[in-house]
Amino acid sequence: MFTIDKPFPIFNLETYLPKTDEISKIDSSGLKGSWVLLFFYPADFTFVCPTELADLAKGQDQFDNLGCKIISVSTDTVFSHKGWVETEKLLQSLTFPMAADHNGILGRELNILDEINGMVARAAFIIDPDGILRAVDIVSDSIGRSANELLRKLKALKFTHENPHTACPVSWNDTGVALQPSIKISGKVYEELNK
Repeated sequence: MFTIDKPFPIFNLETYLPKTDEISKIDSSGLKGSWVLLFFYPADFTFVCPTELADLAKGQDQFDNLGCKIISVSTDTVFSHKGWVETEKLLQSLTFPMAADHNGILGRELNILDEINGMVARAAFIIDPDGILRAVDIVSDSIGRSANELLRKLKALKFTHENPHTACPVSWNDTGVALQPSIKISGKVYEELNK
């Protein structure tokens, strides 16, 4: 199971690299120093999943600019990932690694694996450069997630990581007003936001 603001579980996964058409390994210890978006999806050759991965690929430059590595994960094998990328036109611009949790070890540890069908939930985990889990987003299988919303969360998390003792109000983006939590603004947040 996972806990927000605690270390993310250690993992080591085989990956398919669409950019170079190669198989590699991703080890969580090698990701320290970077923000990471672990983007779990139920399965290759499905319906909503390619729309989500295409959306992430479209916004990948913005994640890269924030120092965030995108890694998609399902319980399919790297060979299935390769076949899917070569078949599905929506995935033609994919360059981020596609990890294979084909034995379900990480999905089971995170409690997002459906033991009956062998697929993981639509879950996104944002991990900070110190390996600490900072955000989780899990939705029903029939609903696609938005890369823009994940990007907004990443920006807010990165801002508060770099600016300790700040807080980001609802729908905060990088041009919004951040708060300095204090007893002095308790009950006066409206005034603080409208200075």
